[in-house]
Amino acid sequence: MILPALFFYLFAAVCVASAVMVVVSRNPVHSVLFLILAFVNASGLFVLMGAEFLAMILIVVYVGAVAVLFLFVIMMLDVDFTELREGFIEYLPVGLVIGGIFLFELLLTVGFWVINPSVSKSITSAIPANVSNTEALGLVLYTKYINYFQLAGMVLLVAMIGAIVLTLRHKAYVKRQNISVQNARDPALTLAVRNVASGQGLQDADAAEWVQ
Repeated sequence: MILPALFFYLFAAVCVASAVMVVVSRNPVHSVLFLILAFVNASGLFVLMGAEFLAMILIVVYVGAVAVLFLFVIMMLDVDFTELREGFIEYLPVGLVIGGIFLFELLLTVGFWVINPSVSKSITSAIPANVSNTEALGLVLYTKYINYFQLAGMVLLVAMIGAIVLTLRHKAYVKRQNISVQNARDPALTLAVRNVASGQGLQDADAAEWVQ
């Protein structure tokens, strides 16, 4: 019991310290690096809890995709964060309201868990003891909650299409195909064969040598 407790306090301390540095750091690149460190330590905590699937998802999705995407966006766009912070005071009341709502929801969730610890167990079936955490999650997700899973996939698909439509910019100088116009073209109007004498080039497009 001593070794798991030591790892727990180690991962928890580094995770909290990294989360604080994400907010405190002035350099956005350093903030992203501290965010990656916080994700890695949070995944270590999930492994200690026996939730290896969540630990793997945290590393693969958030560290391998989201955080790295943030880092590349910050480095490529060269955003002037000093200018963005100038209007911080104006949006502070809105931020406090949203933060208060999140805090209320968090306290509400923790309160229900303290009052009735069996609430989280009543929403799903019992997990078999002879399967891993990942397999048990798949058995529940793809059987009892398959409709919600498919609905979440449709919502993500609509969000992806919406992001593409909002960011798509049509440029006038870019040539695009019109399939219906191409299929309706008449070969007699679009193709002409001309008899050219040996050693001579094309001089006049309307010459009599054109053969339809």
